[in-house]
Amino acid sequence: MEGIFTYIGGLFSLHHDNPDDVAILMAIHLILTAIIILFIARMATKSLRAVPTGTQNVMEAFLGGVIAMGKDVIGEEHARKYLPLIAAIGLFVLVNNLIGIIPGFESPTSSINVTLTLALIVFFYYNYEGIKKQGAFTYFKNFVHLGEMNPIAKFAMSLLMYPIEIVSHLSRIVSLSFRLFGNIKGDDLFLWVLLMLTPWIVPITPLVLLTFMAFLQTFVFMILTYVYLAGAIALDEAH
Repeated sequence: MEGIFTYIGGLFSLHHDNPDDVAILMAIHLILTAIIILFIARMATKSLRAVPTGTQNVMEAFLGGVIAMGKDVIGEEHARKYLPLIAAIGLFVLVNNLIGIIPGFESPTSSINVTLTLALIVFFYYNYEGIKKQGAFTYFKNFVHLGEMNPIAKFAMSLLMYPIEIVSHLSRIVSLSFRLFGNIKGDDLFLWVLLMLTPWIVPITPLVLLTFMAFLQTFVFMILTYVYLAGAIALDEAH
């Protein structure tokens, strides 16, 4: 990655061939993300109106979309309950993704440390919600649904299936973190190579595609979080 230019790296004389500098660059970009999100929140709430306009209208549409997304997955009541978590994750991921599309900046979500942290937050939270909703014994018992069968066969099958289910749940951490990291890292490298090979006016069409991918990866992360929460709090009689 040596030779990649970022405005922040140039300003603070940070280089991508130095791991410590890379960590500082990611931290500064994350702070920039936080500032942008706080600014958006401030603009959306500084003058609330019954008939929203401007930033308030955009944010209300975003929150409405998040609820609509979760309504079919987990039901409207739970979609609203988990709205703060899903909306916060979505806004954080989206702003991080979009920053990297601007030449001279880098997406924090192109770092595995950032995406892994997000995946761990989702993993521990949905398991916590499942245990709180069903109780620890019922929650872990429902990892495997074997139905009606001979008790000895059922015990033998559970010895086989429980380790598989545990690995399956742990693999969600890898899936969430590496899917987002891999796609955004690939987009950043694609844009970097494109800007090296072509004049700045030419990449306009690819930039539109990269913007679409930024929104798509945000949607995937949010919907998977809803799906994992739905699986964690689902009761046998209701689902």
